[in-house]
Amino acid sequence: MRLIETKLKDCFVIEPNVFADDRGYFFESYNKEKFNKALGQNINFVQDNESFSSKGVLRGLHFQKGEFAQAKLVRVIKGEVLDVAVDLRPDSPSFGKYESVVLTGENKKQFFVPRGFAHGFVVLSDTAIFSYKCDNFYNKESEGGLIFNDKTLNIDWKLPESECLLSEKDKILPTFETLFK
Repeated sequence: MRLIETKLKDCFVIEPNVFADDRGYFFESYNKEKFNKALGQNINFVQDNESFSSKGVLRGLHFQKGEFAQAKLVRVIKGEVLDVAVDLRPDSPSFGKYESVVLTGENKKQFFVPRGFAHGFVVLSDTAIFSYKCDNFYNKESEGGLIFNDKTLNIDWKLPESECLLSEKDKILPTFETLFK
């Protein structure tokens, strides 16, 4: 496993060691001991989630607040997505900045998004199966979000806005400026 630093403090891309031959491939998608040693932290994932989405589906930008904040380890099992993390930690040197990573079933990259970040993704392929681990349980009362097309963040989603398909809830999320007045 190779840990790649991003421009966001504490946020990493992970490239697993993939063993391929004429029969197919094998890789260890997660090993708690190796993961925590590489990260230099003790992350305890307690929940796995999976979603299936069609091209243009944009889920995000979401986060959990307070004691229910979540770190996530995300990956794509099938298809291709643009995955985005936004640093919402006011004391962080990368506060208000975002990182995007293309995750595919083929490249098998994973993205570690620590607590204190908003997270979202858009599907770039016809369909995608997206999977992620969380280090804290979901709590509806603690959920929050940012509008995907926030002018301050200026995220390049790699698709025209007219092709992005959002839930009704995600269409009315607040702006970055509104959250941090």
